[in-house]
Amino acid sequence: MKPYKTLLFILSVFLILGIIWLFFPKNNLKINGLEIRFPSYSKSIAPDTIVRIDVDSVLQNIQESFVMTCSESQLDTLNYFRDFLTKNPNRIYLPHNDYQYFDTLFHLLEQNNDTIYRIMHYGDSQIELDRISSVLRQRLQTIFSGSGVGMIPAIQKVPSVSISQKASGNFARYIIYGDSTTQRAPHSRYGVMGHFSALSGKGSITFSVSNHMYAQEKVKQISRISLLIGNNSPDFKASLQCDTFPSMVKLCDGKEGVSLLSWSFPQNIQKGYLTLEGNADIYALLLDGENGIAVDNNPLRGCSGTIFTKIDKRIMQESFELLNTRLIILQFGGNRMPSITNKASINAYMKQIVRQIDYFKEVAPKAKILFIGPSDMGKSINGAITTYPMLSELNDSLKSTTLRNDVAYWDMFDVMGGENSMIRWVQHQPPFATTDYIHFTHHGAKEIGNVLSKSFETYYNFYHLRKDLPNDSVINFIKSDTIQ
Repeated sequence: MKPYKTLLFILSVFLILGIIWLFFPKNNLKINGLEIRFPSYSKSIAPDTIVRIDVDSVLQNIQESFVMTCSESQLDTLNYFRDFLTKNPNRIYLPHNDYQYFDTLFHLLEQNNDTIYRIMHYGDSQIELDRISSVLRQRLQTIFSGSGVGMIPAIQKVPSVSISQKASGNFARYIIYGDSTTQRAPHSRYGVMGHFSALSGKGSITFSVSNHMYAQEKVKQISRISLLIGNNSPDFKASLQCDTFPSMVKLCDGKEGVSLLSWSFPQNIQKGYLTLEGNADIYALLLDGENGIAVDNNPLRGCSGTIFTKIDKRIMQESFELLNTRLIILQFGGNRMPSITNKASINAYMKQIVRQIDYFKEVAPKAKILFIGPSDMGKSINGAITTYPMLSELNDSLKSTTLRNDVAYWDMFDVMGGENSMIRWVQHQPPFATTDYIHFTHHGAKEIGNVLSKSFETYYNFYHLRKDLPNDSVINFIKSDTIQ
């Protein structure tokens, strides 16, 4: 074809598309139940009605909300805490507005003994790579003592920025969540991580301190190693070699339930090599400090948080008791959002969430529960990125449902700025979210983790203040209608 004919063809295509653009129906074209969409001229010149937030201003306002004006007046201090507990949108919402909800946890964390108290952070892919959890861990371990990355699986399919690891040998990995191609176990003893590695014969797990640029400092301080196993054979043996220390062997009698094998070191170690022999279900490897807090990151990609009731209760009860688990964080909702089309589907999801809450109350009766709702999520609707329809309703339902069932709630959707905030988080420099308009980048996850950490810390500061005040007077002050 001659060049001028090619040019004419291209121009004619543009002309046809231009005519369609000018005259295409505003409300799309429907033929025999099929809806045809095309960008129309009327829509292109219509004013943008989406409210755009300034992410930096939102985050600045959040940080300012955590700043208490310097004052020697006890009344001013109480006024600050009452405002935070009752009005601050960045607060952790507490069931029945009970500001003492976390008091038993704070009391334990202040004991400063040789015990490790665990916080288990379950979530979907939003917390993969140890995002959000690592920031919370670093802050809480700084306040209450503790170190190490916490709980990790024997086989890690999704890398973490906080630890380097690999496994080899006769392991078979079973997962309770995922699609039909996922390998399922012939039983329901999946353990506290929702997946486990069945050892038959010999296997090894190697780990080393992370040198990743996003690794926090506390995760690099490891001095206690533990192995959580179950259903092991009588000849089970675990040998651990760390740095230049001599190999240390642990034997475990045959047991159907859960066992915890632990090794302690006089100083922080850099790398370790764990050799296993026998048969056992390997639930988790724990890389901790000698005492304080451990925050365990457990991402369940594609999960909407409704799988826990499928896990054997006895295994979970024994594990949570052995591990001194005192706070369970559930961060879900995002994966269910695409299937939410009406109020009925929200109500069905709420019933499932309540069953999970009841389950955790039974298997971990000593633990408090904190639910973190979904972030803002964007999708393309008629060519424009906007918040998923009904995401706000889902978030409100999760908040009211969890609070009504004695579970605390942190509203990540509002913290971000509400509807259509994800667009600005993606556009921020550096980007705070990826272009799928769902997941945070490391920068964005750090911001979210910081807000969550400061909110939790504020409740601890209030607890610390109240220890020197009569409880009745504090209750009356918090419930009073006007600020004095």
